[in-house]
Amino acid sequence: MNRLGSPLRLVYWSLLLLSLSSISDATFTYKPFSVPSTNFGSVTVGSSLIVPVVVTNNGSATVTISQVTTSGSSFKFVGPTLPITLQTNQTANLSVSFAPPAAGAASGSLTVAFWYSWCPKCKGLGHSGSITGALAGTGSGGPGYLSAPGSVSFGSIAVGSSQSQVLTLSNTGAQSLTISAANITGPGFTVSGLTLPYSLAAGSSASLTVQFSPTTSGTDTASLAITSNASDPSVAVALSGSATSTSGTLGVTPGSINFGNVTIGTTQTQSGSITANGAGLTLSSVGSSSSAFTIGGLALPVTLAAGQSVPFTVTFSPTAAGAVSANISFIASNSAKTSEAASGSGATIAHKVALSWNASTSTSVSGYNVYRATSASGSYSRINAVLNPSMSYTDSTVQSGQTYYYATTAVDSSGVESTYSNQVQVAVPFP
Repeated sequence: MNRLGSPLRLVYWSLLLLSLSSISDATFTYKPFSVPSTNFGSVTVGSSLIVPVVVTNNGSATVTISQVTTSGSSFKFVGPTLPITLQTNQTANLSVSFAPPAAGAASGSLTVAFWYSWCPKCKGLGHSGSITGALAGTGSGGPGYLSAPGSVSFGSIAVGSSQSQVLTLSNTGAQSLTISAANITGPGFTVSGLTLPYSLAAGSSASLTVQFSPTTSGTDTASLAITSNASDPSVAVALSGSATSTSGTLGVTPGSINFGNVTIGTTQTQSGSITANGAGLTLSSVGSSSSAFTIGGLALPVTLAAGQSVPFTVTFSPTAAGAVSANISFIASNSAKTSEAASGSGATIAHKVALSWNASTSTSVSGYNVYRATSASGSYSRINAVLNPSMSYTDSTVQSGQTYYYATTAVDSSGVESTYSNQVQVAVPFP
């Protein structure tokens, strides 16, 4: 009897394992509730609206909501305190707030993470999942809303120098607002650029300039408070910068640029970089001692932290033949300066004049001579070194932009030379 019972027990456990496996597969995609899409409608800018998002456990397992998260900066989960356990058919209200900072449509999502089990007493046995629903709303109406950068860093500059940055203030609300004050608390910083009080229309922006002028080495921090009658009446901007007693210097790479031969009327460009050494500084001006060389790629003034480099370009545009050189200078606001040498040569295109003529009607012609003059009435000079036996000749000694006048003669076997043929005028193009 024992031998007959053993196989039956093996079959029983196999069936049990198969049943458990089937349950695990079935519950992998189990969704005990849905998160409905929620539209908050139109909400005044500067205010907020809280709406309950209702979720109901429609499954047969006990569900524990462990975490609720939102996407979209205008939306926020505000309660209740988690975790929440829901039995079958039990409902929970998940409160979400919508606080539009600006007019216009906003969208986001609400994600509910949960844990569930059919066996509440079976500790450690269960599954997790998450379900997401869409959130939407529109900001409208309301007072002005002032926005500004949360912080501004000026990096490191030398004591006794200064650096400025422009802050953009925007009214993202639906009505105009009035900026009444802009005050800095802390050393080393000053503010300018707006005549207060200043009216800022809805949807408009204004610029405020902050200058960092350290008098001692070290790190300076300050706070800029901007006061207005907007729905956010006080906006704070954190300011920071450091100063060093070491004065920054400028370095340029490469130290010299040679463009070689460049055809007149064309251009050639090479690149370089300027670096702040020792301390941060502001590059304030660049220049060239020759109009044939121009500097590009730099939007001045440009502030460099210690060790930072910025690229630039030098373009050579020759307008005349011959060698040209220039000194490219770079000057910082702390009077630090450096330079590089630039050189090149304007070149013309190598032109040639091809001549041909009809054969002389004289007998016993041994060859021809080719003559050239620089004016219609000027004297001719022979340009062929030896008697030319053919009825064609190429003049390779012409210059760009010059006009020449040509004639030929025939020479017989006795060395007697004829008179000049008719004159031909040729204008060589430039370059």
